[in-house]
Amino acid sequence: MSLLKSREMLLTLVIAVMTGLIATRSHGFIAPSNLARVFNDTAPLILLVIGQMVVILTKSIDLSVAANLALCGMVAAMLNGMGVPLPLIILAAIALGTVLGAVNGLLVWKLGIPSIVVTLGTMTIYRGIIFLLTDGKWINAHEMTDGFKALPRAVILGLPVLSWIAIAAVVAFAVLIRRTALGRSFYAVGGNPHASVYAGISVGRTQFLAFVISGALAGLTGYLWVARYAVAYVDIAGGFELDVVAACVIGGISIAGGLGSVGGAVLGAMFLGIVKNALPVIDISPFWQMAISGTAIILAVAFNAAQSRPKGRLILREKAAA
Repeated sequence: MSLLKSREMLLTLVIAVMTGLIATRSHGFIAPSNLARVFNDTAPLILLVIGQMVVILTKSIDLSVAANLALCGMVAAMLNGMGVPLPLIILAAIALGTVLGAVNGLLVWKLGIPSIVVTLGTMTIYRGIIFLLTDGKWINAHEMTDGFKALPRAVILGLPVLSWIAIAAVVAFAVLIRRTALGRSFYAVGGNPHASVYAGISVGRTQFLAFVISGALAGLTGYLWVARYAVAYVDIAGGFELDVVAACVIGGISIAGGLGSVGGAVLGAMFLGIVKNALPVIDISPFWQMAISGTAIILAVAFNAAQSRPKGRLILREKAAA
């Protein structure tokens, strides 16, 4: 626990210093209204990162989250064009995302296929389904109803609904992870799957539920993304799964499973959100944004490796190393 706290404090300090340095070049960046806008821009990433965190905790990975988002968003836009009421559209997007996540979970659980292989395949399949549904055509703003586009942008107490949804998800998952048996199962399965079996925890079922949760959040984010940006097409959120994984790693979610926190995941997402929003303001090339993100990932992985290295003198070597 002390490691997580120190990691989160370190990342908070880095974000604060980075924000301060950016403010010396652009004084308006730290204005409350602009910081609220940055958080709102990062809200979709936060939602996906929370779902990805749950999957990674179980020693798995979901590379299909962006494709899931795109398919659910496209279906939501198509249902809107058919005149379906908005509450049903949102429920349909979440339900479809849940089903897509369940497909990933079942393949990992029942067939024992590595999650990276499964989700790499379904990522391509989900993108292909979008093309088959639309024949490659876009759905633009003028084809969407005002009510469909208005919900994520509606302002309540100074923040858009999109931001409030992200905040609610963070609070809900903080409680789920730390205060429920399911949350403790995620940590147990990723930390020591063999001991989990003896404790009566089904490793496959727990991983399946993690993929279901990730899919449901991707489905919800799909509607929010399409409604906010008022456009839906095949390549929407292309490559966004890399940002999601990067935010998790930067936030201290161990790829080896069993280690991480909701707070760390959110801080990782905010780090990337600030980088993407701030660097263009101070006239820094997008290629530098990629370089900074990549450097942060390498440093985060190195930090994780250093902290997980056994302390003290090695008395007995592993049999495999002897």
